[in-house]
Amino acid sequence: MPYTPYTYTSPGDPAREDEGLFGPGSVTWRVMSSRIMWVAVVRALYLQALHPRVIRGTLQNAATITEPVDAWARLRRTRMFLETRTFGTMAEAMRAGRRVRRIHDSLTGTDPDGTRYRVDEPELLLWVHCGEVASCADVARRSRLPFSAADLDAFVAEQRASAELIGLDRAAAPASMAELGAYYEQIRPSLYACDEAKAALRLTLHPPVPDGNLVLKLGLPPVAALAFATLPCWARRMYGRPSDPLSDLAATASLQAARLMFSHERLFVSAMRAVQRAESAGDTPAP
Repeated sequence: MPYTPYTYTSPGDPAREDEGLFGPGSVTWRVMSSRIMWVAVVRALYLQALHPRVIRGTLQNAATITEPVDAWARLRRTRMFLETRTFGTMAEAMRAGRRVRRIHDSLTGTDPDGTRYRVDEPELLLWVHCGEVASCADVARRSRLPFSAADLDAFVAEQRASAELIGLDRAAAPASMAELGAYYEQIRPSLYACDEAKAALRLTLHPPVPDGNLVLKLGLPPVAALAFATLPCWARRMYGRPSDPLSDLAATASLQAARLMFSHERLFVSAMRAVQRAESAGDTPAP
Protein backbone atom coordinates (compact mmCIF):
# COMPACT_ATOMS: atom_id res chain seq x y z
CA MET A 1 0.00 0.00 0.00
CA PRO A 2 1.17 3.62 -0.52
CA TYR A 3 3.28 5.00 2.31
CA THR A 4 2.31 8.61 2.92
CA PRO A 5 3.80 9.93 6.18
CA TYR A 6 2.54 13.44 5.40
CA THR A 7 -1.20 13.96 4.98
CA TYR A 8 -3.37 17.03 5.23
CA THR A 9 -6.99 18.09 5.16
CA SER A 10 -8.09 19.67 1.89
CA PRO A 11 -8.32 23.47 2.08
CA GLY A 12 -11.87 23.14 0.74
CA ASP A 13 -13.01 20.83 3.55
CA PRO A 14 -15.54 22.70 5.73
CA ALA A 15 -14.53 20.51 8.68
CA ARG A 16 -10.96 21.88 8.75
CA GLU A 17 -9.89 22.94 12.23
CA ASP A 18 -8.00 26.04 11.08
CA GLU A 19 -6.17 27.62 8.13
CA GLY A 20 -2.71 26.37 9.09
CA LEU A 21 0.56 28.28 9.02
CA PHE A 22 -0.46 30.63 6.21
CA GLY A 23 -4.10 30.56 5.14
CA PRO A 24 -6.00 31.49 1.96
CA GLY A 25 -5.24 35.20 2.34
CA SER A 26 -1.48 34.64 2.30
CA VAL A 27 0.89 35.24 -0.58
CA THR A 28 2.30 31.78 0.16
CA TRP A 29 -0.92 30.03 -0.84
CA ARG A 30 -1.08 32.05 -4.06
CA VAL A 31 2.55 31.40 -5.00
CA MET A 32 2.60 27.71 -4.10
CA SER A 33 -0.68 27.03 -5.90
CA SER A 34 0.88 27.95 -9.25
CA ARG A 35 1.81 25.02 -11.49
CA ILE A 36 5.06 26.70 -12.57
CA MET A 37 6.36 26.04 -9.05
CA TRP A 38 7.34 22.57 -10.29
CA VAL A 39 10.16 24.34 -12.12
CA ALA A 40 11.04 26.30 -8.98
CA VAL A 41 11.38 23.12 -6.91
CA VAL A 42 13.90 21.64 -9.36
CA ARG A 43 15.77 24.97 -9.51
CA ALA A 44 16.01 24.94 -5.73
CA LEU A 45 17.69 21.53 -5.82
CA TYR A 46 20.39 22.81 -8.19
CA LEU A 47 20.96 25.88 -6.04
CA GLN A 48 21.05 23.93 -2.78
CA ALA A 49 23.61 21.49 -4.21
CA LEU A 50 26.18 24.30 -4.43
CA HIS A 51 26.76 24.03 -0.69
CA PRO A 52 29.13 21.02 -0.52
CA ARG A 53 28.00 19.91 2.91
CA VAL A 54 24.35 19.95 1.87
CA ILE A 55 24.80 17.80 -1.22
CA ARG A 56 27.25 15.43 0.47
CA GLY A 57 24.98 15.00 3.44
CA THR A 58 22.06 14.31 1.11
CA LEU A 59 23.81 11.72 -1.03
CA GLN A 60 25.60 10.01 1.86
CA ASN A 61 22.23 9.36 3.50
CA ALA A 62 20.43 8.29 0.33
CA ALA A 63 22.48 5.48 -1.16
CA THR A 64 19.70 4.27 -3.48
CA ILE A 65 18.61 7.69 -4.75
CA THR A 66 19.74 6.80 -8.29
CA GLU A 67 17.27 3.89 -8.38
CA PRO A 68 14.00 4.93 -10.07
CA VAL A 69 11.65 3.48 -7.47
CA ASP A 70 13.51 5.00 -4.51
CA ALA A 71 14.07 8.34 -6.22
CA TRP A 72 10.37 8.80 -6.94
CA ALA A 73 9.29 7.56 -3.51
CA ARG A 74 11.55 10.24 -2.02
CA LEU A 75 10.05 12.82 -4.35
CA ARG A 76 6.56 11.89 -3.13
CA ARG A 77 7.58 12.30 0.51
CA THR A 78 9.17 15.68 -0.24
CA ARG A 79 6.15 16.84 -2.24
CA MET A 80 3.73 15.76 0.46
CA PHE A 81 5.77 17.49 3.15
CA LEU A 82 5.74 20.76 1.18
CA GLU A 83 2.01 20.50 0.57
CA THR A 84 1.24 19.62 4.19
CA ARG A 85 3.42 22.44 5.47
CA THR A 86 1.79 24.92 3.10
CA PHE A 87 -1.86 23.88 2.96
CA GLY A 88 -2.38 21.66 6.02
CA THR A 89 -3.93 22.66 9.32
CA MET A 90 -1.70 23.91 12.09
CA ALA A 91 -1.64 20.47 13.74
CA GLU A 92 -0.85 18.74 10.44
CA ALA A 93 1.98 21.16 9.62
CA MET A 94 3.45 20.86 13.12
CA ARG A 95 3.31 17.06 12.95
CA ALA A 96 5.12 17.12 9.58
CA GLY A 97 7.76 19.46 10.98
CA ARG A 98 8.37 17.23 14.00
CA ARG A 99 8.87 14.25 11.73
CA VAL A 100 11.42 16.07 9.57
CA ARG A 101 13.31 17.31 12.62
CA ARG A 102 13.35 13.81 14.09
CA ILE A 103 14.77 12.36 10.86
CA HIS A 104 17.44 15.06 10.57
CA ASP A 105 18.41 14.63 14.21
CA SER A 106 19.91 11.21 13.47
CA LEU A 107 21.74 12.08 10.24
CA THR A 108 25.34 13.15 9.73
CA GLY A 109 27.63 13.82 6.78
CA THR A 110 31.37 13.46 6.30
CA ASP A 111 33.72 15.89 4.57
CA PRO A 112 36.56 14.57 2.35
CA ASP A 113 39.00 15.17 5.22
CA GLY A 114 36.95 12.94 7.52
CA THR A 115 35.24 15.72 9.48
CA ARG A 116 31.75 14.70 10.52
CA TYR A 117 28.89 17.16 10.79
CA ARG A 118 25.18 17.13 11.52
CA VAL A 119 22.87 17.72 8.57
CA ASP A 120 20.64 19.89 10.77
CA GLU A 121 23.30 22.47 11.58
CA PRO A 122 21.61 25.92 11.47
CA GLU A 123 23.87 27.11 8.63
CA LEU A 124 22.80 24.17 6.45
CA LEU A 125 19.11 24.46 7.30
CA LEU A 126 19.22 28.18 6.48
CA TRP A 127 20.91 27.50 3.14
CA VAL A 128 18.28 24.93 2.14
CA HIS A 129 15.46 27.23 3.29
CA CYS A 130 16.79 30.20 1.32
CA GLY A 131 17.29 28.07 -1.79
CA GLU A 132 13.64 27.09 -1.79
CA VAL A 133 12.31 30.57 -1.04
CA ALA A 134 14.56 32.33 -3.55
CA SER A 135 13.67 29.85 -6.29
CA CYS A 136 9.92 30.19 -5.76
CA ALA A 137 10.12 34.00 -5.65
CA ASP A 138 12.35 34.27 -8.72
CA VAL A 139 10.30 31.87 -10.82
CA ALA A 140 7.10 33.66 -9.79
CA ARG A 141 8.57 37.02 -10.80
CA ARG A 142 10.12 35.94 -14.09
CA SER A 143 7.15 33.88 -15.25
CA ARG A 144 4.98 36.97 -14.80
CA LEU A 145 2.70 35.67 -12.13
CA PRO A 146 0.62 38.58 -10.77
CA PHE A 147 2.81 39.45 -7.78
CA SER A 148 4.14 42.89 -6.91
CA ALA A 149 7.48 43.56 -5.24
CA ALA A 150 5.58 44.01 -1.99
CA ASP A 151 3.90 40.63 -2.50
CA LEU A 152 7.25 38.90 -2.92
CA ASP A 153 8.58 40.62 0.21
CA ALA A 154 5.52 39.33 2.05
CA PHE A 155 6.14 35.83 0.69
CA VAL A 156 9.72 35.83 1.99
CA ALA A 157 8.53 37.09 5.38
CA GLU A 158 5.77 34.49 5.58
CA GLN A 159 8.25 31.74 4.82
CA ARG A 160 10.00 32.36 8.13
CA ALA A 161 7.26 30.12 9.53
CA SER A 162 8.53 27.34 7.26
CA ALA A 163 12.07 27.91 8.51
CA GLU A 164 10.92 27.64 12.10
CA LEU A 165 9.06 24.43 11.32
CA ILE A 166 12.29 22.62 10.35
CA GLY A 167 14.20 23.84 13.40
CA LEU A 168 15.56 27.26 12.47
CA ASP A 169 15.27 30.39 14.57
CA ARG A 170 12.66 32.46 12.73
CA ALA A 171 14.75 35.59 13.28
CA ALA A 172 17.68 34.04 11.37
CA ALA A 173 15.69 33.73 8.12
CA PRO A 174 15.44 36.63 5.64
CA ALA A 175 12.28 38.71 5.90
CA SER A 176 12.38 40.44 2.49
CA MET A 177 13.79 40.07 -1.00
CA ALA A 178 16.54 42.55 -0.09
CA GLU A 179 17.55 40.50 2.95
CA LEU A 180 17.48 37.37 0.82
CA GLY A 181 19.79 39.00 -1.72
CA ALA A 182 22.14 40.13 1.05
CA TYR A 183 22.28 36.59 2.37
CA TYR A 184 23.44 35.28 -1.01
CA GLU A 185 26.08 37.99 -1.32
CA GLN A 186 27.43 36.99 2.08
CA ILE A 187 27.50 33.22 1.52
CA ARG A 188 28.63 33.03 -2.11
CA PRO A 189 32.39 32.84 -1.33
CA SER A 190 31.82 29.53 0.49
CA LEU A 191 29.92 27.90 -2.39
CA TYR A 192 31.14 25.79 -5.30
CA ALA A 193 30.05 22.87 -7.46
CA CYS A 194 31.79 19.88 -5.91
CA ASP A 195 31.93 16.52 -7.69
CA GLU A 196 28.76 15.40 -5.91
CA ALA A 197 26.88 18.50 -7.10
CA LYS A 198 27.95 17.92 -10.69
CA ALA A 199 26.94 14.25 -10.47
CA ALA A 200 23.54 15.27 -9.08
CA LEU A 201 23.11 17.74 -11.95
CA ARG A 202 23.82 15.02 -14.52
CA LEU A 203 21.37 12.72 -12.77
CA THR A 204 18.53 15.22 -12.73
CA LEU A 205 19.02 16.28 -16.34
CA HIS A 206 18.48 12.62 -17.23
CA PRO A 207 16.48 11.42 -14.21
CA PRO A 208 15.80 7.78 -13.38
CA VAL A 209 12.28 6.91 -14.49
CA PRO A 210 10.39 3.66 -13.76
CA ASP A 211 10.02 1.39 -16.77
CA GLY A 212 7.13 2.17 -19.07
CA ASN A 213 6.68 5.84 -18.09
CA LEU A 214 7.36 7.40 -21.48
CA VAL A 215 5.69 10.71 -20.58
CA LEU A 216 8.24 11.40 -17.84
CA LYS A 217 11.16 10.02 -19.83
CA LEU A 218 10.46 12.54 -22.59
CA GLY A 219 9.05 15.41 -20.52
CA LEU A 220 11.41 15.69 -17.56
CA PRO A 221 14.70 16.61 -19.30
CA PRO A 222 13.27 19.85 -20.81
CA VAL A 223 11.80 20.86 -17.44
CA ALA A 224 15.12 20.13 -15.71
CA ALA A 225 17.04 22.09 -18.34
CA LEU A 226 14.66 25.05 -17.93
CA ALA A 227 15.02 24.94 -14.14
CA PHE A 228 18.82 25.00 -14.47
CA ALA A 229 18.68 27.88 -16.96
CA THR A 230 16.79 30.01 -14.44
CA LEU A 231 19.61 29.84 -11.88
CA PRO A 232 21.49 33.08 -11.15
CA CYS A 233 24.45 33.74 -13.46
CA TRP A 234 26.93 33.11 -10.65
CA ALA A 235 25.38 29.72 -9.90
CA ARG A 236 25.52 28.60 -13.53
CA ARG A 237 29.16 29.69 -13.72
CA MET A 238 29.96 27.51 -10.72
CA TYR A 239 28.59 24.56 -12.67
CA GLY A 240 30.71 25.57 -15.67
CA ARG A 241 27.74 26.50 -17.84
CA PRO A 242 26.87 29.62 -19.90
CA SER A 243 25.96 32.68 -17.84
CA ASP A 244 25.56 35.58 -20.27
CA PRO A 245 22.60 38.02 -20.30
CA LEU A 246 21.16 36.43 -23.43
CA SER A 247 20.90 33.13 -21.56
CA ASP A 248 18.94 34.90 -18.83
CA LEU A 249 16.58 36.46 -21.36
CA ALA A 250 16.02 33.11 -23.06
CA ALA A 251 15.34 31.42 -19.71
CA THR A 252 12.81 34.09 -18.74
CA ALA A 253 11.00 33.78 -22.08
CA SER A 254 10.97 30.00 -21.71
CA LEU A 255 9.53 30.28 -18.20
CA GLN A 256 6.68 32.41 -19.50
CA ALA A 257 6.02 29.91 -22.29
CA ALA A 258 6.13 27.02 -19.80
CA ARG A 259 3.62 28.78 -17.57
CA LEU A 260 1.22 29.04 -20.50
CA MET A 261 1.82 25.41 -21.42
CA PHE A 262 1.12 24.26 -17.84
CA SER A 263 -2.21 26.10 -18.00
CA HIS A 264 -3.49 23.56 -20.54
CA GLU A 265 -5.56 21.32 -18.30
CA ARG A 266 -5.37 18.11 -20.30
CA LEU A 267 -1.61 18.35 -20.72
CA PHE A 268 -0.98 19.14 -17.05
CA VAL A 269 -3.32 16.42 -15.77
CA SER A 270 -1.59 13.90 -18.01
CA ALA A 271 1.80 14.95 -16.64
CA MET A 272 0.60 14.72 -13.03
CA ARG A 273 -0.77 11.24 -13.63
CA ALA A 274 2.62 10.21 -14.98
CA VAL A 275 4.29 11.66 -11.86
CA GLN A 276 1.87 9.82 -9.59
CA ARG A 277 2.52 6.53 -11.42
CA ALA A 278 6.25 7.02 -10.93
CA GLU A 279 5.83 7.94 -7.26
CA SER A 280 3.76 4.83 -6.58
CA ALA A 281 5.88 2.41 -8.64
CA GLY A 282 7.20 0.73 -5.50
CA ASP A 283 3.91 0.50 -3.64
CA THR A 284 2.77 -2.94 -2.55
CA PRO A 285 -0.54 -3.84 -4.19
CA ALA A 286 -3.48 -4.29 -1.85
CA PRO A 287 -4.32 -7.98 -1.16
